[in-house]
Amino acid sequence: MTTRVWKQRKLAGMNNHVQKIFRAEGWWAVVFLAPCLLGLLIFTYLPIAASFGLSFSYWNLLGTPHWVGLENYQHVLADPLFWKTLLNTGLFVVGVALLEIWLGLVLAVTLNQIWLGKTFFRTAYFLPFVTPLVSVAVVWGWIYEPEYGLLNWGLSFAPILTQWNGGEPIAWLYDPRTALWALVLLSVWKSLGYTLVLFLAGLQAIPNTVYESASLDGAGTWQTFWKVTLPMVTPTLFFVSIITLINGFQAFDAVYLLTQGGPQHSTTVLVYWMFKNAFEFYKIGPASAIAYLLFFIVLLLTLVQWQLRKRWVMHEGDV
Repeated sequence: MTTRVWKQRKLAGMNNHVQKIFRAEGWWAVVFLAPCLLGLLIFTYLPIAASFGLSFSYWNLLGTPHWVGLENYQHVLADPLFWKTLLNTGLFVVGVALLEIWLGLVLAVTLNQIWLGKTFFRTAYFLPFVTPLVSVAVVWGWIYEPEYGLLNWGLSFAPILTQWNGGEPIAWLYDPRTALWALVLLSVWKSLGYTLVLFLAGLQAIPNTVYESASLDGAGTWQTFWKVTLPMVTPTLFFVSIITLINGFQAFDAVYLLTQGGPQHSTTVLVYWMFKNAFEFYKIGPASAIAYLLFFIVLLLTLVQWQLRKRWVMHEGDV
């Protein structure tokens, strides 16, 4: 037997052994992944498929669903309240995105430049994000209380702001002019810590040599921020903008706990309107239609952001 033939047989034997190992490990992989995959199938994929079918059906949680085609979508789109909730949701998303993204970036840049107390401030800002929203809503309900709330007490020292409401205490959650923006402020405070940590991670990935080069070229603080920091943090900014957009369209808890869509539907957002249709009016078909309209809106806006990233996100134009 030649050396070459012996090596080929040895290699073939090793390949067969490796294949047996992979087959055995493959079965174990299936065993360990089965509970997770089964849970996803039962609690995620099947409900998604069922809700899609129900969006074309009439069902009031009793009896058998009846196929009605596009009637649910036509009913939803013809409802003036749907367009009001869509406008409320859009205003909520824009308000949260503008405040949370830019405030998070400014705070992250500030914390990235200090050393004393950085861990303390980072933890303090992140704590609201991991605090249950039920507790947050109770505390903010007290803050927004018209007569004895902390916010109105603080504004009493600013005469211009108190005169805006005719000298009367501002009913933050009971006035259609302020209720939605009060929820925006609560949501920004709740999620700011997460955005701050993401921006800090992006800022700490920027090499110090870049700042040294900018300093040697005579760049000032503002020039360094606009010409160096902001362009190099655009990948993180892109990710944060998408996450903030999606989370904003999913707003529900604060509305349910504090305003329940009022006053005068000024805080009724799409997810809460879907909830009311499903579990208060028992209109499962229109509720499912609203869910999929919301899905397509978020998908469309995300795809637009994804296409526009090449124009402003660093290094994405080369992809």
